[in-house]
Amino acid sequence: MTYTFIIQPSTYNAFENEAEIIEKCKEWGLLSDKAAKMKAFFYKGNGMNLACTIVGFVDNVTAVIEFDNKQQHCIHPSYLKEMQAANYGSKPSVSADEEEPQIEPTKVDTPEAAELKAEQPKAKELIVDISEASEPPKSKVKKEKKQKLQLPEEKVKLSAIVKEFTTVPNHFSDNDDEVVIYEAVTIIEPETEIGEAWSSHSATLKKNELAIGDKITFEAKIVAKKLTKYPVPYKINNPAKIQKVDS
Repeated sequence: MTYTFIIQPSTYNAFENEAEIIEKCKEWGLLSDKAAKMKAFFYKGNGMNLACTIVGFVDNVTAVIEFDNKQQHCIHPSYLKEMQAANYGSKPSVSADEEEPQIEPTKVDTPEAAELKAEQPKAKELIVDISEASEPPKSKVKKEKKQKLQLPEEKVKLSAIVKEFTTVPNHFSDNDDEVVIYEAVTIIEPETEIGEAWSSHSATLKKNELAIGDKITFEAKIVAKKLTKYPVPYKINNPAKIQKVDS
């Protein structure tokens, strides 16, 4: 069966493993901070009650869910959270002299706007949830601002200090992934402080026989991708032309 209400994402960030999904769902409030595994989610819009899986996100306010027929749909996390309530969809009685409030459709073509239009009878409830989501606790606001670093899209020359060698679980393999954590990571031109970042402990890196405390320069692309189980927000992809710097 094909669902006609679908807002298909043109592109999105797919989760690589369950640990990433759990972490994002905690951030959205879909799971408690103590949750150690995923739970079942249901889409209850358009008179339906469909099992769905969270497979990725477009941005911090747009989750991507997938139904059993493999169709994918964009939805606001707060809206999905509201759908998990047992009494979701039940309408309060309206007296004869009372009119259901009407919401003027937005002219901005976004997933949230499309969701508003598709779910017009529940527009009042949806607005309350989105308003709450747009005013998170101050601690979350500070965290978000800290990560708003404009990263270059192309390869750049960087310097860094080797901080730690460690491993992280790989749910798609029997073996853990070897990684390197760096500190004092800096883009050399234009000079931009990054802070901490990580990369896979690739064969190229192993050839350089790096040790903790080594300062190095290299060329690589840096992206915003958090290391599993570590508060390291940026990943270094395919470092090349690696040189040790004498301290």
